[in-house]
Amino acid sequence: MATQVLFIRHGETDWNRIKRIQGHIDIPLATSGVGQARRLAERFAREAREGARLDAIYSSDLMRAQQTAQPFADVLGLPLNLSKGLRERNYGAFQGHDSDEISLRFPDEYVQWQTRDPGFSPPEGESQRVFYHRVLHAVEPVVAAHPNGRIAVVAHGGVLDCVYRFANGLPLDAPRNYALLNTSVNVVEFEDGRAKVVSWADVAHLDGHAEDDSFKKKTPEAGR
Repeated sequence: MATQVLFIRHGETDWNRIKRIQGHIDIPLATSGVGQARRLAERFAREAREGARLDAIYSSDLMRAQQTAQPFADVLGLPLNLSKGLRERNYGAFQGHDSDEISLRFPDEYVQWQTRDPGFSPPEGESQRVFYHRVLHAVEPVVAAHPNGRIAVVAHGGVLDCVYRFANGLPLDAPRNYALLNTSVNVVEFEDGRAKVVSWADVAHLDGHAEDDSFKKKTPEAGR
């Protein structure tokens, strides 16, 4: 039986605006992000009145994800299930810096990062490969708990990136050519261990506009 999952990236933070890497640093939503979360909740309330069901809501335990999920959990009367496994990638010593600062502070590591090697780990951080498997291992039991269900998972740009790559069989070192937008709704169906993207980067509740998950400079990965 298929399980439909609505993957949602958290709302905008002040660090998103200045392209500073957040990773596991617990940054709250900006005022703009709070507004995005409110409009997302209005969308879910409207869809519920029109008959759409949502069986459960899961969220990264980081504040920016929880603040995005809680408003629509409240309007739907559903509990918020928190998961540390749904956190953004741990960027270690890169966290708190933008890509320009990283190139100056960690020149050798920055060059390695540019190669898109999935095995590269920032100092004290996770490699893309480790992060990818961590995300899939976090998503698997959530899907298994809701056969033939429809659930929401609120997380981060990097988490959405891992899910998209899994569903489309994309290598971890392939450049990204798809959007990872703040408070976007991204629908993926899971069945028999496989995944299929139904729709992606839906921000109709924001009048079609949201910022992408990108770095200050054109670098190997999204800025989270």
